Amino acid sequence: MHDTRAISNLLREEEQHEREDLVRGLKDRHVQLIAIGGAIGVGLFLGSATAISRAGPGLVLAYALGGLAIFFIMRALGELLTYRPVAGSFASYAEEFVGPWAGFFTGWSYWFMWVVTGMAEITAVAVYVNFWFPSVPQWIPALATLVVLYGVNLIAVKVFGELEFWFALIKVITIVAMMVIGLVVILFDVGELGQTASFANLWNHGGFFPTGILGVVLVLQIVMFAYQGVELVGVTAGEAENPEKTLPHAINSIVWRILLFYIGALVVIMSLLPWTEFQPGVSPFVLVFERIGIPAAASIINFVVITAAASSCNSGLFSTGRMLYTLAQFRQAPHAFARVNARHVPAAAITVSAALMLIGVVLNYLVPKEVFVWVTSVALVGSLWTWGMIMYAHLKFREAVADGRAPAVGYRMPGAPVANWLVIAFLVLIALFLGIDADTRVALYVAPIWFAILAIGYRLSRPEMEAAQPA
Repeated sequence: MHDTRAISNLLREEEQHEREDLVRGLKDRHVQLIAIGGAIGVGLFLGSATAISRAGPGLVLAYALGGLAIFFIMRALGELLTYRPVAGSFASYAEEFVGPWAGFFTGWSYWFMWVVTGMAEITAVAVYVNFWFPSVPQWIPALATLVVLYGVNLIAVKVFGELEFWFALIKVITIVAMMVIGLVVILFDVGELGQTASFANLWNHGGFFPTGILGVVLVLQIVMFAYQGVELVGVTAGEAENPEKTLPHAINSIVWRILLFYIGALVVIMSLLPWTEFQPGVSPFVLVFERIGIPAAASIINFVVITAAASSCNSGLFSTGRMLYTLAQFRQAPHAFARVNARHVPAAAITVSAALMLIGVVLNYLVPKEVFVWVTSVALVGSLWTWGMIMYAHLKFREAVADGRAPAVGYRMPGAPVANWLVIAFLVLIALFLGIDADTRVALYVAPIWFAILAIGYRLSRPEMEAAQPA
C-alpha cells in the first residue's frame, strides 16, 4: 500500500529527475504569452457566434461568471506552483495531497483531453486552409500541421516557447485592433456602420437578457470550453526560468486579460452590430471587419483562426509529452516515457501523443461533421475534472499547511475554503448542462466509460507502483 513516506519519496525522485532531465528554457515573455494563448482560442473567434445567438448581450455575464471561476482556479494553481514548481503540475499535486489514484486519474485525463483536442484542431486547420485552397485534400494540411508542430516540439522547449509566443501575439494584435477600430467607429460615428453603432445596441434589442437568464445558463458550457487551456501555464513550471516569480506574474494578469480580451471584445462586437445579426458558423470578427469595410476581412480572420488552432495543437503536444513524462515518473505509465532525448525533451511521450492525434485526421476524414462537436465536448469533461482537482488539491494543501505537513507560501488564493467548494459546485453544474444539448450529451456517455477504464488501469498499475517503493 502507498503511505505518506512512500509518496514523499516519489515526489523527491520526480523533482530530482526533472532537474537532471529538463531545461528551464522558457523566459518570462514566453510564459506570459503562453498564458495569454491558453486563455484565448478558437472559442472566441468562432464559437462566440453560437453563444451570442443563444444569449445575446447576456453572454457578457456568462463570460464574467466563467472568468470568476477561472480566477480562483488559477490563483489556487499559482499557490501550488509557488509551493513546488514541477512539470507534472496539478497531477503531481493531486498525487501528493489527494492520493495516487487522483494523480493517475488527473494525469491521464489531462493527457486524453489534449490528444482529443489535438485531433480536432489539426482538422480545424485543414478546414480553414480549404477556405483558400478548396481543391487541396483535407488530410494534407492536417498532416502537414501535425508533422511541423511535432518537429518543433522535438527540437527544444525554447523553440516551442518561441513559436507559441508568436502564435499568441497574432491573436492579441487581432483582438486589440478590432477593439480600437470598433471604439473609434462607435465613439466618432465613423463610416456607414458608425451611424447605427452604439453601446445602446446592448439593451435596445430585447433587453440585456433577450433570451432570459436561462439563455445565459445554457451558454456556460460554450464559455468554459473557450477558457479550456488556461491552466497550461502550470505545465510550463518545470521548464520556466525563475518560476517562483514568473508563474505568479503570469497568473495575476489572467484576470485582466479575460476582462479585456473576452468581455471587452464582446461588448465592442455587440455594440457595433445588434446581437440578432450574428449567426452560428460565421465568425463575429469576420462580420464586424466586413461591415467596417476592411478589405479581405474573411482572409485575415481565417489566418488568425489557423494560428489559434495550430497554437492549440502545439500546446497539446507540449502538455501531453510532459504529462506522460510525469506519469512515468510515478510508475503510472510505461517507463519509456520517463526518458528525454539529447535536447532534454520527452521525445517518446511526445511521439506517441502525436501518433494518436494522427488518428484524428483519419477519423475526421471518414466520419460526419458532428464528430468535431463530440470530441470537443469530451475534451471539456477532461478540463472540468482537471479544474475541479486543482481546487480540491489546493484545499488539501491548505489543510496540510495548517497541520504543519507543508510550508506556507506567500502567493495565496483568496476565499479558501469557501471559494474552493463554490467553484467545484459550479464545475459540476457545467458538467450537468452538457446533458441539455443533444450534441454535447455524448460527453456524459463517454465520461463514465473513460473513468471506468482509468479505474481498471490504476488497479493494474498498482503492483508496479508499489514494487518501486522503498521497503
